[in-house]
Amino acid sequence: MPDFAVNLSMLFTELPFVERFSAAAAAGFKKVEVQFPYELPIEQISAELEKNCQQLVLLNAPAGNWAGGERGIACHPDRSEEFRQGLDRAICYAAGLKCKQINILSGISPVNYSHEEIEPTFINNLRYAAEKLESAGIQLLAEAINTQDIPGFFLNNSQQAFILFDQVGHPNLKLQYDIYHMQIMEGNLITTLQNNLDRIGHIQFADVPGRHEPQTGELNFSNIFQALDDMGYSGLTSLEYTPASSSLESLNWMKHRESDG
Repeated sequence: MPDFAVNLSMLFTELPFVERFSAAAAAGFKKVEVQFPYELPIEQISAELEKNCQQLVLLNAPAGNWAGGERGIACHPDRSEEFRQGLDRAICYAAGLKCKQINILSGISPVNYSHEEIEPTFINNLRYAAEKLESAGIQLLAEAINTQDIPGFFLNNSQQAFILFDQVGHPNLKLQYDIYHMQIMEGNLITTLQNNLDRIGHIQFADVPGRHEPQTGELNFSNIFQALDDMGYSGLTSLEYTPASSSLESLNWMKHRESDG
């Protein structure tokens, strides 16, 4: 069975953010991830993790004005300095919280720049981040996101990611492979995972359509999880979905899986 973590930015949202750690622990999760932890001081999050005997396994670098619709700035030619400042903040949080992975979002391609300007910016920012995080003992991840949910998102499929990673040319860079996004963009999930497992550092999932829990859509998660086991995937597999009902009810698929096993 995969090593599951839970995303506290998308599950247990019935509760204030600070209370979600305990709720996740009560549901059996010892590993958690957070999209953007910056609303709370490091000390408060650290206290919650320690109280609940939990490990923070992933956080995102700041992604611009999220409330205003921005979804990352790493591909924006005019915002490289802002990107680097945000990366420093992410490293500070990761170090303080003993988190060993930071994810970067490329962002939506800015309309006032050409592809010939956007792509090199993203490559240079990834190279800078890979070097900076390597020095801090942190794994850099970059995530591809589907263009149905976020039109214009620059990094949007695994093949594109691996081509860009080759141009970055740094070993401290892997793909955060989101099953939900990649089912929409390219399908062929198991084969892609098998062929590129060494380039994938973290997996997230939700069913398609709807981005809800397993057994609500078209994906056969029993086959996907079994394939991950069979191929020897040793990384984390994180619940990053919007519960169709309550967060606790959305975990029934895990109970069924355990009883079937």
